Amino acid sequence: MAKRPDGKSGGETPKFIRWTGRRFGCPAKHIRDTLSGISTNAVSRSVQWLSQASSDVFRQLFSSRWLGYLSLTVVFAIVATLFGLWQWDRRGQAVAAMDRVENNWDASSLSLEDFLETNPLPSVEDEWTPLVLEGRYERKDQLLVRTRPRAGLVGFEVLVPFVSGEKAVLVSRGWVPTGEASDYPDAIPEVPQGDVTLVARVKMWEPQLRGRGAPEGQVATINVVDVVAQTTSALTQEFYLIAATEEPAPASLPLRTLRPVLDEGPHLSYTFQWYLFAVMAFVGFGWMFRQEWRVSRGIEAPSAPQSSDAEEEDALLEQSAR
Repeated sequence: MAKRPDGKSGGETPKFIRWTGRRFGCPAKHIRDTLSGISTNAVSRSVQWLSQASSDVFRQLFSSRWLGYLSLTVVFAIVATLFGLWQWDRRGQAVAAMDRVENNWDASSLSLEDFLETNPLPSVEDEWTPLVLEGRYERKDQLLVRTRPRAGLVGFEVLVPFVSGEKAVLVSRGWVPTGEASDYPDAIPEVPQGDVTLVARVKMWEPQLRGRGAPEGQVATINVVDVVAQTTSALTQEFYLIAATEEPAPASLPLRTLRPVLDEGPHLSYTFQWYLFAVMAFVGFGWMFRQEWRVSRGIEAPSAPQSSDAEEEDALLEQSAR
């Protein structure tokens, strides 16, 4: 093994250096020393270039203009991320609503007493649970809910309290279209008289809409405050019911509520879009920063300013005038 002048081992001379020395009649030691010097100089120049480039990068990045750009990019990314989280939450709500329909819609019917015994404090998780009740409607307390859409049309939902034993529950009997007078239907099917066996599904009360009124006998939404204010029955205030069947079956009845369509909507794709916008904001910032840095280092020529249509027309006129 070859020794350096300082006595340390220099390692075995690579084969390609020995072959080059024999091929051109040059001692392998001279070739190795030359390559070592070139390699050392190249590394030194690379380190110097990287040091200068890093200094230029930090000087450009911490300029007031680029710090402003970076701040705007961060703010945009945060806002886009928040919108993405909001869409993700909405998707979670839609999936939970679909699960409730799947789990409860076709379940076995419970009596009102058994349901309240099992669920003393009903919640949104109990929605669409079918109940069977025996009792009678309080026809005098019938109400209409305004502006209820169905299949692209606007109409009214018919509400009537139903008394079963000692309990009174509000029941939505179904939907009727708007009549010639836009504030009232042309006809409302008669509420059954006498004893009725009712199968209906549990639904939570809707929120009250502030600032939206309704004529007497009507409500803007199915919320407990507005309904109780216009009925004489002591209604159950935890939920209301959506009618499915009535026995004996009436001759005519409102259009029943359809099973909800199981569709989570576009929320998942919107979530990914907002996250992509957040990432692309930093990609765009990095690309702009790199372009300006390359121009400042002389690596790339600055792009020539594009002339406007008016300037091009003026130039053509000058050429034609010569």
